[in-house]
Amino acid sequence: MPQDTPKLFTSFIRGKCPRCRNGNVFTYPLSHFLKFSKTNEHCPHCDLKFEPEPGFYWGAMYISYAFSTGLLIIAGILTVFYEWPLVRIFVLAPVVTLVTLPFIFRYSRLIMLYFISPSTHRFNPEYNIKKGSSS
Repeated sequence: MPQDTPKLFTSFIRGKCPRCRNGNVFTYPLSHFLKFSKTNEHCPHCDLKFEPEPGFYWGAMYISYAFSTGLLIIAGILTVFYEWPLVRIFVLAPVVTLVTLPFIFRYSRLIMLYFISPSTHRFNPEYNIKKGSSS
């Protein structure tokens, strides 16, 4: 295994391909707020198809639901702890949800790719070799 093999956690956080850990899963960086959901069809480095079957990302919907529910539970606990008025809760909950939406969307899909995907999407050091290098 090459010494410069990207680590699983680092590759996951940066949104890299689960097989080669070099290509980007998403077309645009997270800073492009209006285009955060644009996913590449194939890895630009190893040509892995990111949607192995139709409807594959439906499972990500359940993961994002869990993330959103967790955020709302945390917000509820904070509102009870700080005794905030009900109006503040009804304003804060949608704002927090909208602000975290790009993160929830991306990491739900990445969880599907990295941990729930078929064996073809697992890390393979053979695909980690940079394009154009001779081996």
